[in-house]
Amino acid sequence: MVQLIHYTLCPLSRTARLLLAEYGYDAALAEEKPWEWRPEFLSVNPGGNLPVLLFENTALCGITPITEYLLESGPATPAVTSVELMPEELIARAEIRRLSDWFHDKFHDEVWSYMSYERLENPFVHRLPPNPEAIRVAMANLRNHLFYLSRLLEERYWVGGEYISVADLTAAAHISCLDYLGDMPWEKVPIVKNWYARVKSRPSFRQLLHDTIPSIVPPAHYTDLDF
Repeated sequence: MVQLIHYTLCPLSRTARLLLAEYGYDAALAEEKPWEWRPEFLSVNPGGNLPVLLFENTALCGITPITEYLLESGPATPAVTSVELMPEELIARAEIRRLSDWFHDKFHDEVWSYMSYERLENPFVHRLPPNPEAIRVAMANLRNHLFYLSRLLEERYWVGGEYISVADLTAAAHISCLDYLGDMPWEKVPIVKNWYARVKSRPSFRQLLHDTIPSIVPPAHYTDLDF
C-alpha cells in the first residue's frame, strides 16, 4: 500500500497528491500538522518536513525525491494512460525543474510561509490574531510573483512551454492554497486565472477541491471550475 503523509493546506503535499493522481496511484492519506513536531513523525522523517511517501518499507521524504521517483517510475499500472509531465529534451527539462523549484522554494518562502503562519499556525496554535504587516508583505510578494507568472503565460500556453508539465501542477498546488484562503487577486491577473482554470479542470485536481480545514470556509469560487 502507498501512503502519503501530508497536510491539507501544504502546497508541497498538494503537489505530491496531484502527481500521484496523474500517475494512477490510489494513495492513502495520513494528515500531519507540521507545527506539532510529533516524535512519531520525526522517527519516520527526522527533518520534519512534508510530504513523505511510504511504500514497501521505504520512506521518500520531501517533494523533490517524491517528484523524481514518480516521474522516473511512471504510471502505477500499465492500464493508466497519463500525460507526459516531463519533456524529453534536456534544456526543456531543466526549465521545468527551475520553475518547480521557483514555486517550492522562492514562492513558498516569500508568500506561503507568511500566510500559513499568520492564517493557520498563529490562530490555531498560538491563539493569536494574524499580523497585518506580515500579511501585507506576503501580498506584496504575491503580486510580484503573479506578474512574473503572467509574463510567462503571455509567451507560453502552459507554465513551462507548449505542453502541461510538473511545473504547472507545482504552481497550481501553491496557488490553490492561497485560493482556499481567499487571497488570490484573480481580477488583476486574468491570464493566470485562465491558466489555473485549465489545471483546475483536470481529474487529478478534484480531490483538492473537496478539501476542508476546520474553521476556514473557502470562497464559493474555490470549487467552481468555470470561475
